[in-house]
Amino acid sequence: MTVPPVPNRQLLTFHQRLPGYAPTPLVRAPQLAGALGVQEVWVKDEANRLGLPAYKILGASWAFYRELETLYGPFSSWTTLDELATQLLVRRPLTLVAATDGNHGRAVARTARWLGLDAHILVPEDMVPARIQAIELEGARVEVVHGTYDQAVAADARLAGDRHLVISDTAWDGYSRVPGWVVEGYSTIFQELDAQLAALGAQQPELVAVQMGVGSLAMAAVQHYCTSGQNTLVVGVEPTRAACVLHSLEAGKLTEVPGPHASIMAGLNCGNTSPLAWPYLQGGLSAAVAIPDSYAEAAMRLLAQDGVVSGESGAAGAGGLLGLLAGGQRQQARAALGMTAHSRVAVISTEGATDPAAYARITGQG
Repeated sequence: MTVPPVPNRQLLTFHQRLPGYAPTPLVRAPQLAGALGVQEVWVKDEANRLGLPAYKILGASWAFYRELETLYGPFSSWTTLDELATQLLVRRPLTLVAATDGNHGRAVARTARWLGLDAHILVPEDMVPARIQAIELEGARVEVVHGTYDQAVAADARLAGDRHLVISDTAWDGYSRVPGWVVEGYSTIFQELDAQLAALGAQQPELVAVQMGVGSLAMAAVQHYCTSGQNTLVVGVEPTRAACVLHSLEAGKLTEVPGPHASIMAGLNCGNTSPLAWPYLQGGLSAAVAIPDSYAEAAMRLLAQDGVVSGESGAAGAGGLLGLLAGGQRQQARAALGMTAHSRVAVISTEGATDPAAYARITGQG
């Protein structure tokens, strides 16, 4: 695998200009560490990222900005979104289009609302009402596609046009520029994580667990730790019912997992790996694990004890480590990854309680 370039130097400056920017918390998680049998676990808590309950806005906003700059720019100097929106007046009407299983679509809708644009978000038919309502509250039009997330992606691709700009976090043949910028946007998470550990005088983790839907976040993690010079392993986690990356790794080629994908980890219910992410995952992951819903639920409860509110998809990274380091094959997994009682690991809690009723039912907390 070729080591990718260092992320765009303008990225963090761009995110800092967005309303309410602040680094998300880095939380020490002793309860989770005890369950995993390691010395220390750090949790990057993305439950409140720029006013939204998930990290996706980092990728959606950056990709939208870079795509507009490519198509219509360069923009004049700006410091506030109002100034940028003024430069976009000549491009209206313009609708941002995205397929989503929850958080990405809401992030695209929020970006559109910030800039006075329209948003058309396509969702699979099994999405829970709370997530649909959250997208609608951003002012977006939500269209329910009778099928899976992957069918929603196919439908949103057909809407692309002069007045409809598709902002997707997965790639397909002839469409990779925007998903590449989405991945680049996610690198802010790992830049912040490094800086926060350094400020605390803490050592870098020996292993980082990240969620895999189409694979974009895991690609960002692989890119970061390949360029940072750290000896940090990256472990990818996905639901057993939507383990497209794991099946692809086993087959040695991109492999679809047909739906329906019924996991409670709704943000990870994807049947196809992004072809953009695939070479990075194949060449950069130290391990991949598929987990049942019960592991995500157990991780949610442990994280709650450590003061982290994490939804079903948000806790999947921690759930994957429970499966690897504390499950039935733990001795083999720990040996393969070099994990001991003195190891330090990190997980990304990618969302808060995006389905409040489910969170309360699973954790017993409101």
